[in-house]
Amino acid sequence: MSRFFIDRPVFAWVLALVLMLGGAIEIFTMSIAQYPSIAPPQVSITGSYAGASAQTVTDTVVRPILQQMNGLDGLEYISASTESNGSFEVDLTFVQGTDPNIAQVQVQNKLSLADPNLPSEVQSEGLRVVKASKNYMLIIAMVSTDNSMSSFDIADYIASHLQDPLTRISGVGDYTLFGSEYAMRIWVDPDKLFKYGLTVGDVADAVAAQNVQIPAGELGGLPSTGEQRLDATIIGPARFETPEQFDNIFLKVDQSGAQVRLRDVARVELGADSYAISGLYNGKPASGLALKLAPGANQLTTEAAVKAEMAVLSKDLPPGLKVVYPVDTEPYIVLSIEEVVKTLLEAIALVFVVMLVFLQNFRATLIPTIAVPVVLLGTFIVLSTLGYSLNTLTMLAMVLAVGLLVDDAIVVVENVDRLMHERGLSPKEAARQSMDEISGALVGIALVLSAVFLPMAFFGGSTGVIYRQFSITIISAMTLSVLVALIFTPALCATLLKPPAADGSHGTKGFSGWFNRGFDASRRRYLSGVGLMARRMRWAFIGFILITCMAVFLFTRMPTGFLPDEDQGMLYGQISLPPGSTAAQTQAVNAKVRDYLLENDKSIISAVFTASGFSFAGEGQNQGFLVIRMKPWADRPEDWQSVSALAARAMQQFAGNRDARIIIFQPPPVLELGNATGFDLELENTGNLSHADFLAARNQFLGMAAQDKLLVAVRPNGLDDAPQFLLDVDREKASALGLSISAIDTTIQGALASEYINQFMRQGRVKHVYVQGDVASRMLPTDLARWYVRNSSGGMVPFDAFLSGSWTMGPQKVETYNGQTSFEIQGEPA
Repeated sequence: MSRFFIDRPVFAWVLALVLMLGGAIEIFTMSIAQYPSIAPPQVSITGSYAGASAQTVTDTVVRPILQQMNGLDGLEYISASTESNGSFEVDLTFVQGTDPNIAQVQVQNKLSLADPNLPSEVQSEGLRVVKASKNYMLIIAMVSTDNSMSSFDIADYIASHLQDPLTRISGVGDYTLFGSEYAMRIWVDPDKLFKYGLTVGDVADAVAAQNVQIPAGELGGLPSTGEQRLDATIIGPARFETPEQFDNIFLKVDQSGAQVRLRDVARVELGADSYAISGLYNGKPASGLALKLAPGANQLTTEAAVKAEMAVLSKDLPPGLKVVYPVDTEPYIVLSIEEVVKTLLEAIALVFVVMLVFLQNFRATLIPTIAVPVVLLGTFIVLSTLGYSLNTLTMLAMVLAVGLLVDDAIVVVENVDRLMHERGLSPKEAARQSMDEISGALVGIALVLSAVFLPMAFFGGSTGVIYRQFSITIISAMTLSVLVALIFTPALCATLLKPPAADGSHGTKGFSGWFNRGFDASRRRYLSGVGLMARRMRWAFIGFILITCMAVFLFTRMPTGFLPDEDQGMLYGQISLPPGSTAAQTQAVNAKVRDYLLENDKSIISAVFTASGFSFAGEGQNQGFLVIRMKPWADRPEDWQSVSALAARAMQQFAGNRDARIIIFQPPPVLELGNATGFDLELENTGNLSHADFLAARNQFLGMAAQDKLLVAVRPNGLDDAPQFLLDVDREKASALGLSISAIDTTIQGALASEYINQFMRQGRVKHVYVQGDVASRMLPTDLARWYVRNSSGGMVPFDAFLSGSWTMGPQKVETYNGQTSFEIQGEPA
């Protein structure tokens, strides 16, 4: 085969150019990512049961769903969490290689079987089934620079104008809105209700009856009389749109014409659908939309599409509203790829210099150098065919392959040069005889190197994804290197090399002469040392044993890890206050941490985004979350300016804080695998322990981990038990007073929780209508006595006549893993 191309060098050039052209085209079509899609596919089910406790949501919503999630293809495990605000999430993780689209369809089919067993409130709110990764690829925040809008106003703007177009973009999976859109809030005054002999149920029934959209038909609709000369659509009563329209809802009208309207017993306003989360950006009112990447999607392509859409949408922003990106992973990914490309170019330059120094012939050096881009560009064709991306791993494999692939070309060039010197052959004839001698050796080299890397391609799980692309890239480069050495390199040798000088003066003068004399001296000393070791085999063997033992000892002492931590230009902060703390207290701690960071490290921090009511541990008034955005890497070259150094200083500053547990940490190297560095484990309650016993076992586990010198920052990634007020309805007394249990339940839900009634229209969007007791009527247990229920005889019975309460401690968050109650625990190796 080599002789064919030696005689036809133009054909060899054509093949090489076609290969390079194809590779160059593939470079511009391949996706770019930091890492390949490492995390296994995941499908999430999310929803809300407003007003229900975490345990109630687990028992009435999550467990019916889990019971139906059987028989799913490739299902690996199921985890679920419920919050004290009624929200819940069920995450189904599938084995690596499962088609996430098929998995999502199967989950939706199974969920339809569980739907009839769910509470009507959950069904009316609806459930979302999405495929997404665990962490955020991008957080788009909007900040009111002039304080003209509150965080709730901004959240409604995001939900109404940005959320739908952004989450429809291909590649965007799940999302989190740090806030909520508007809802029609009906704040009921219990004293005024009692004054007019009304209950919360009367208010809810009146709103539901009068805030309706009725299909009224048409005048002259078919079939019609033969003389009909009119056809017109009838517009019936429509849903309300303004608080004033709700104010005028009739609650009671007697025969004398006296009226009681909604405004007489309640305060109606446009408020937040949920007041659980509020945000600030450098202390200014803000809200954000956090986007997660869909499994298998390309991150850079998705981010580019999101930012292009944002550029269009931001043209119509209200005055004073500014778009910022507290979390943006694109700059780090681009920088990491650029650094690898830079290293690749440096490796090619170094290979060229080394070959020129040793071969001392520019033409001979040019031949292996030409082979490098041919092989590398050809490798891109293989990677694109296999569906791989341009990522840190494939590009690193390219860097390592440069030193290996030039070996084949160098072997060919050196052997051709040797035959020209020793036998006086012409370049073409020397190339022919050289390939007859070394073709088998070239194939053998490729097989040996491939045998080293090939087993890595068969690893399973996330580790397999990482090493598979790495090994396939090197094997592809090595295979192409052999083909180029058999086809292209001999043709180059036959056309580019020249016969050696007849006087034999090559390499004896100038830099070449000095280098060759020094190299020969080094070789003689090396041969002398080898001879000495050969004469003293026993001591040489003992030295070999000692070196081997030392290598094994050092290997066992080296720290281990999945992937090294990197400075990604941002830090996360998680704040947990004692159970029962209020949102105002959390906001104060958030402000304390933010002010410290901006005052003490303003030279390296560009912004701090804070959210109250939310953290990676869960949602609640006592939870806080921070995103610390660093300045560009070029502006902080010193070690003390890195994210790890800043995290260490911040942790030391707040280590003794008595108001809250404050943790500042780096995001993991692979964002889709979690939200923090270190490890994440689930402690399962397989022994069916009570909540108190299981909590004690978890605390014992944490205490043992704290004493282990190999671990640091081992912590529960959840919420501690919080004070709960347990209501006890005396059903016997309630029956004696002529009260129905359904009326009691309706009043409790409407007075203390947000009872969902129906919907209304605002700016073309459907929003929710809630009824709830006014703020001052539900602050203390004594406020329960202000609420009344109507009995069968029309009398008004106060709550304290049949209802009592007691304080207890209960979970703010309930977690399950494969159906078993669990605790999630995070930590880091020392």
